[in-house]
Amino acid sequence: MTPRYLIGGVFGIQAFCAVFFVYDILGPFIGLRSDPIPWQVREAIEIGAALGLILGLLMGGLMTRRAFHGRREAEERLRRASGAFLDLLQERFAEWELTPAESDVALFAIKGMTTGEIASLRKTSEGTVKAQTNAIYRKAGVNGRSQLLSVFIEDLMRDDGAIRAAVSTGNGEAQSAPVPPSSSAA
Repeated sequence: MTPRYLIGGVFGIQAFCAVFFVYDILGPFIGLRSDPIPWQVREAIEIGAALGLILGLLMGGLMTRRAFHGRREAEERLRRASGAFLDLLQERFAEWELTPAESDVALFAIKGMTTGEIASLRKTSEGTVKAQTNAIYRKAGVNGRSQLLSVFIEDLMRDDGAIRAAVSTGNGEAQSAPVPPSSSAA
């Protein structure tokens, strides 16, 4: 019996018993029934109701436990993905030979901050930040922020474990080319 059929069966038992007990209580008041049912039938239905409630309680507990377990797994995957993205950023920054200042500026740019916000955070002029972002784009082989970010998104979406490097096509566009994974990435 699959869990889906089991859930449906328990629901059916509980629904039948609920309808029976409501009918049994309200029937005489609204004139639907006047004769009592045999006690053996009543006992069987009450046993079925008790079993339905117990099974419903057990299944509810199991489903709650499964939901909490799934949530923990999802949180762990998200934590690992966040760490993997940070590792990927640092790996790429080292690969592109960015200076510490350029790495900071690149990280802020990837986070979506404006040139003015980056300059304010780094306590430097906007001209310096613009020069650093141009150096970052040149070293990364991209033309702007969106292409810089897309390099990292493509890396995270790869299935084969290879890392993609941005390669300039010569016509002002960046294209992704596969690069074998480094031994330090393992």
